[in-house]
Amino acid sequence: MKLLRYGAPGAERPGMIDAQGRIRDLSGHVDDISGANIDPARLRDIAEIDPSTLPLVEGDPRLGPCVAGTGKFICIGLNYSDHAAETGAEVPKEPIIFMKASSAICGPNDPIIIPRGSQKTDWEVELAVIIGKRAKYVTEAEAMDHVAGYAVTNDVSERAFQIERSGQWTKGKSCDNFGQIGPWLVTRDEIADPQNLSMWLTVNGETMQNGSSATMVFGVAHLVSYLSQFMSLHPGDVISTGTPPGVGLGLKPPRFLKPGDVVELGIEGLGQQRQDVVADG
Repeated sequence: MKLLRYGAPGAERPGMIDAQGRIRDLSGHVDDISGANIDPARLRDIAEIDPSTLPLVEGDPRLGPCVAGTGKFICIGLNYSDHAAETGAEVPKEPIIFMKASSAICGPNDPIIIPRGSQKTDWEVELAVIIGKRAKYVTEAEAMDHVAGYAVTNDVSERAFQIERSGQWTKGKSCDNFGQIGPWLVTRDEIADPQNLSMWLTVNGETMQNGSSATMVFGVAHLVSYLSQFMSLHPGDVISTGTPPGVGLGLKPPRFLKPGDVVELGIEGLGQQRQDVVADG
């Protein structure tokens, strides 16, 4: 299934994509696409609904983040061997973990807002893993049972805030609209192998990233298990699993976003996003 949320910010309604790619309203069956409604049993119930019986959503509504009420937005740094190489960093021996503020989360086509004082706002297409069942001390063999599905995310980053302003990476990752998630939550059963998905990103039509989740250092099952040793993962939590090469920081010379740019990105089987780049007023 492809589940989504549509409507104005803060007033999104739950939806489902039908076989023709149209949005069907799910609000007669669930109140939202949130942690409470993406556990395995609830997803099985939703899967039994015939999309053709649901109200058709007319027009082209705004899409919100594909999961509501995310408690933790956990990111994995330098998790692609070819991305580590382009930044001159060593491949980590264990996953590098940092948090992105949940206030950064926005819809897949909402604008990238360049924060005040920014000179180095950058892009990162990433595979997002959405937790559907609480995970604590789970083994790698058990880990995928706790995954509800996957989505595209853009881990937008302000490199000067992240690297040059001391402390941890969080402040360079957490500005408003630095976490587009969607367009859909694609349930786990639709993706045969999350470690073999092509992924891409363009800026103003120019290809910047053209990679594959096959070059992840630590795969999805390992990450879920690993993280669950340090913290409980709750339904609705999002794990952003790292980016392939081609970020602005790694170019020679480096290149960063400016108002008026257009960023488009996507992952095989998970849809795509489009974002206008604007300055923070």
